[in-house]
Amino acid sequence: MSNMKAAVLHAPGDLRIETVSKPKITNKNEVLVNIKAAGICGSDLDRVLHTGTYKFPTIPGHEFCGIIEAKGEEVKDLKIGDKVVVAPMLPCMKCDSCASGNYGQCEDYDFIGSRRDGAFAEYVVAPQVNVLKMPSNVSFEEGAVVEPAAVTLHGMRKVKINPGETVVVLGCGPIGQIAVQFSKIMGATKVVAVDIVDEKLSEAQKLGADITVNSMKEDPIEAIKKVTGGKGADVTIETAGSNITQEQSLRATKNLGRILLLGTAHKDVVFPPKSFERIIRGELELVGSWNSYSAPFPGVEWRATMDFISSGQLKVKPLITHRFNLEEAADVFQKLKNRELNFNKIVFCNC
Repeated sequence: MSNMKAAVLHAPGDLRIETVSKPKITNKNEVLVNIKAAGICGSDLDRVLHTGTYKFPTIPGHEFCGIIEAKGEEVKDLKIGDKVVVAPMLPCMKCDSCASGNYGQCEDYDFIGSRRDGAFAEYVVAPQVNVLKMPSNVSFEEGAVVEPAAVTLHGMRKVKINPGETVVVLGCGPIGQIAVQFSKIMGATKVVAVDIVDEKLSEAQKLGADITVNSMKEDPIEAIKKVTGGKGADVTIETAGSNITQEQSLRATKNLGRILLLGTAHKDVVFPPKSFERIIRGELELVGSWNSYSAPFPGVEWRATMDFISSGQLKVKPLITHRFNLEEAADVFQKLKNRELNFNKIVFCNC
């Protein structure tokens, strides 16, 4: 078979299901992956509907897994038929950042699904260094959530949650619900989940949150202060990317506490003077985090995430609310644009 089906982005808002040429291995260190499951990321929503990719036409999609169908002659640690996940970033491996193991700050990187063709297709070619074997008991659906889970873990390793600490998670979408679970895995004694949707809070509670707060129904800062003896959280994790939760993160955190910023800002971030003073007077530590990589590439985040899923400590299947065939991708994104789907995590499945 020399062709495949793919969802091809021709311009912002113009996603088409097309028959395109199947990618071919052109390097001795590459593998051809038959994609079995691919998730929709929040960044995919922006790229497909609003901002576009770096060139057109492009096949989006970067959260995915599948089976190795073919490999280059120098690929030694992987074999045809292996279940694998693929890390989508392709660092240059030449700049100072790459030399120091800070691949997320690479000065000349490529990226599957935005800078080159991605996973909303039947096949992808990737370098063997980006490809990791999946544990046998991890399903393809779960494999499609490894990338966002690794992104979450990367940030949580940076903020260094300690046993016995109280963690507040602002926003209970997929990243927030993963953050709730990793907080417990890393030793947090008390996890407070905050959102405006009761269904997401209910799921967060099932996944380990000790206390849930609907910020549409009560003041989340008062609720957090109440359960922390008036002090605030040791660590606050902001995942929503909302101006409201970004400001709340400053007021929710105790003096000398840490704030992890995982949510992407979609407009100017402006703090009232009193909230900004919390950073200065409270000597708060703000930690930014982007992507999921560390040395040795692609990083412990990827391997640990799969181990935690395999052991049952990290539950990602409950995050998936919708499963579609790839042929439905254009319709799915149109429904998302029209706000016709009440979703948490969407996965295109061929498994």
